[in-house]
Amino acid sequence: MSKKKPAKRASKPSAYAEAGVDIDQMNTSLTAIKRMVKATNTRGVLSDVGAFGGLFASPGKDHILVASSDGVGTKLKVASMADRHHTVGQDLVNHCVNDILVQGARPLFFLDYLGTAQLKAKVFKDVVSGLCKACRENGAALLGGETAEMPGLYPSGEYDLVGTILGTVARRELVTGKSVRSGDVLIGLPSSGLHTNGYSLARKVIFEKAGLGINDLLPGTKRRISDVLLAVHKSYLKPVNALQKRVKITGMAHVTGGGFYDNLPRILPSGVGVDVDTSAWRVPPVYAFIQEQGKVDRDEMYRVFNMGIGYVVFVRRKDADLAMSTLKAVRAQPKVIGRVVRGAGVTLS
Repeated sequence: MSKKKPAKRASKPSAYAEAGVDIDQMNTSLTAIKRMVKATNTRGVLSDVGAFGGLFASPGKDHILVASSDGVGTKLKVASMADRHHTVGQDLVNHCVNDILVQGARPLFFLDYLGTAQLKAKVFKDVVSGLCKACRENGAALLGGETAEMPGLYPSGEYDLVGTILGTVARRELVTGKSVRSGDVLIGLPSSGLHTNGYSLARKVIFEKAGLGINDLLPGTKRRISDVLLAVHKSYLKPVNALQKRVKITGMAHVTGGGFYDNLPRILPSGVGVDVDTSAWRVPPVYAFIQEQGKVDRDEMYRVFNMGIGYVVFVRRKDADLAMSTLKAVRAQPKVIGRVVRGAGVTLS
């Protein structure tokens, strides 16, 4: 008499998976992105993907380490609306690169944090692909990070994205703004759009007050709202590095949250302020639309948004022409946007 084979038990999800956290899916997703991450390795990387801590060789005793952390903010909500997730990783890396570039630093490595209610493999892969792309373009290694599923903390279908960068600058090349003086010239480098700031106001005006949809055209343009709002935050590393080789830079500012009014004074020594000529560049249409539809005061616009200028470089008046020609040669589209004056704060004309 033949023995009956025992019936196969149906695979049952773990209690943790039923609670909203699937460890197996998490591990599968991490395995899938390892090759992408490893492709960002630079000469200083000493550890493999998946180690508890990333290892990186010290750049030397004559260098200063410069670190910064930031996030993408509610631009992530726009990415979810458009179901487009491959650009926000670039936004995050480039934003952090610019923050340490202000002090003359070049990036060494980057760490990311992605928190979500429930990990979606494709979204995760798209986000990481953006992180890797920007790391390669900026010469930074994606050294490690954290991916966490926390149902109940994050809304279903949404995620948060935060990053930390570490870079280095030779002591003799450190830029602090202390040498900025009256008469220095401000050179503005154009932004690609809102970058990663002001999205709470932009979303309220565009989607609630104006009633536009994510795939509608921005009035007065031929661009979809999704393309305008998800334009990748620029990295200014390459044009600034080119400029550093030719001209003494006295100060730099990354125009992010706080706009012109809050970011330019951050690097000014006491006794000086800046006059900014707002007619020196063309303000992109999205800002005029937000200002008009939202009935936003002009000063608030320049405090919330970059208004088309994402980065500002300060140089001596005698070096301004060489600085402009150097930046034009690398297609940075520079504009002389103002000057340093005696006084304090920012004046917009």
